[in-house]
Amino acid sequence: MSNQLDQLSVNTIRMLSVEAITKANSGHPGLPLGAAPMVYELYAHHLKYNPGNAKWVNRDRFVLSAGHGSALLYAVLHVFGYPVSIEDIQNFRQIGSITPGHPEYGVTEGVEISTGPLGQGIANAVGMALAEKMLAARFNKEGISLIDHYTYVLVGDGCLMEGISYEAMSLAGNLKLGKLIVLYDSNNITIEGSTDLTFTEDSKKRFEGAGFQVLFIEDGNDIDAIGKAIEEAKNEKEKPSIIVVKTKIGYGSPKENTAGVHGSPLSKEEVLKTKENLGITWEEEFFVPEEVKEERKAYVQKGKEQEEEWNQLLMYYQLKYPEEYWKFIQYVHGMYEEGQVLDDGFIENLKAAATRSASSDALQNIAKNVPNLIGGSADLGPSNKTVIKDGGSVSGDDATGRNIHFGIREHAMGAIANGITAHGGFRTYVSTFLSFSDYLKPAVRMAALMKLPIIYIFTHDSLFVGEDGPTHQPIEQVFALRSIPNVTVFRPADPKETVYAWDYAIHHKEEPVAFILTRQDVPLLKETNENTKKGAYVLKDFGQGDIDVLLMATGSEVELILKAGEVLEQEGIHARVISMPSLEVFKKQAKEYQEEIIPSGVKARVCVEAGITAPWYQYAGEKGKIIGIDRFGISGPGEQVMKQYGFTVENIVNQAKESLK
Repeated sequence: MSNQLDQLSVNTIRMLSVEAITKANSGHPGLPLGAAPMVYELYAHHLKYNPGNAKWVNRDRFVLSAGHGSALLYAVLHVFGYPVSIEDIQNFRQIGSITPGHPEYGVTEGVEISTGPLGQGIANAVGMALAEKMLAARFNKEGISLIDHYTYVLVGDGCLMEGISYEAMSLAGNLKLGKLIVLYDSNNITIEGSTDLTFTEDSKKRFEGAGFQVLFIEDGNDIDAIGKAIEEAKNEKEKPSIIVVKTKIGYGSPKENTAGVHGSPLSKEEVLKTKENLGITWEEEFFVPEEVKEERKAYVQKGKEQEEEWNQLLMYYQLKYPEEYWKFIQYVHGMYEEGQVLDDGFIENLKAAATRSASSDALQNIAKNVPNLIGGSADLGPSNKTVIKDGGSVSGDDATGRNIHFGIREHAMGAIANGITAHGGFRTYVSTFLSFSDYLKPAVRMAALMKLPIIYIFTHDSLFVGEDGPTHQPIEQVFALRSIPNVTVFRPADPKETVYAWDYAIHHKEEPVAFILTRQDVPLLKETNENTKKGAYVLKDFGQGDIDVLLMATGSEVELILKAGEVLEQEGIHARVISMPSLEVFKKQAKEYQEEIIPSGVKARVCVEAGITAPWYQYAGEKGKIIGIDRFGISGPGEQVMKQYGFTVENIVNQAKESLK
């Protein structure tokens, strides 16, 4: 340790962490005891932040990818002046506390993003570093570095075993994210024992192969060496850096260097023994020495001064570049998405097309009016039709582009988008085939948990994929996406509904929205309209008098139920045809509206969707019929496959008649 105050502060952080875990009888004491010196050194001498304003735009970001070590982060936030009190630490992992078991975005000031599933955090950090680079490329001027901050991430052995870390770090090296610094808590222990069981690769070669600068610290308690390594990493402008810090899990405890200290609380006796081993003189629990409290005030004052200095720079920027200043404000406060984002007359000029093509048209139009809309695809841009024309590509040498080429890295793509969005400054979309949405579903789930307004563009939406066969024909994926809380799914019937779905998504900033889009062309239906944004609406009532049967569908199947309604009318049966592009949005409508669209008194019903039948039982009722798919597809021409699985006007008519019996 460099001095007595450093040692005192590190031990304070250690004990606050383990005592919180012991009091909760739940948590992971191993990481806080081993990694406290490196995190302390980072916050004390390198990290740029203001505890009084955790959302300061130009702050450095710190991501705890090894989220099970959350007690360490809460103790650090307390010691460095953030509004995390001793009482908050004492309520670790309790209901309603701001110190949950894993870091949660929006719950605790100073927590930049929700992490938990290992590996997500490193990819999130790549997204944050990329966002910084893209904002800097847009707004920095010669002599004025308006955006100039680093992204730090603490990872463990488990994070680096996860495949997402390989994906994310590969892209980080490719994009030359020199302001990304990874602190690797290398203690060679996982829950099952030594990492020798499963993880014996040459990490140095791996990181170097990905384009990282690799630095080594042999003693995880040597904060002087850690500090020098951090400064060396900051001086490397072209390559991201990883600092491999050799630590001892559970350092100082009776269980040091064993798997038993990873995820099991220390007993009170073991806590006392840990204090003894570390040379700690105080006996009180949750104790913060006066010297540490005094230093806390200094950190708060330093942070305030750093932000005030930047605010002066921002004022100078405003005077010298007023137009760019206003643009910057609109970027960072998300103002472009407010109000009208589509050109007048755009919807009226739509034509029959695949909904993926209509989505592309909407994307191009909205991108003109929302310049901070950026995104990309997992190497499927031409197929997903998600490339912003004339938007340029983001590369290691030029970050002014709007199109991010994620490569064939679906999982990392989703988590990187989360990092970009949590960083702020951009609206983000990502895309792949619907059948591959499973590859990024863990990141979608985290976006939903944080209510990040990511837009997901999933194309090739049904059996109409045809000859590619069951591996590429999505069956359960729409249901899986709908099952995630806070995710809004749109499966539009035609180009108009597609554009209205885009209009909905760009204006809603507290939920991820997923578009489910066709590869094949669909007609432009004259009946579709702006009520798409209510989730469900009546397209047409056939016949006069009382309604006999309700026909409900999404996507390309809406055309089928419209035709079925015509056939039924010719036979004297009055059908109501309902388009239901978003079940989630429909459920948010008033009960009166829901009853108006789907009257409870009409028991004869047919629900049609080329996917799992499960979500439709709530609307089919006791007598209703569901035309869906509860088995995998087959390879063959799309229209023939759909016909074989019962997606025909004739079958819908027959099912409607059966429902009327």
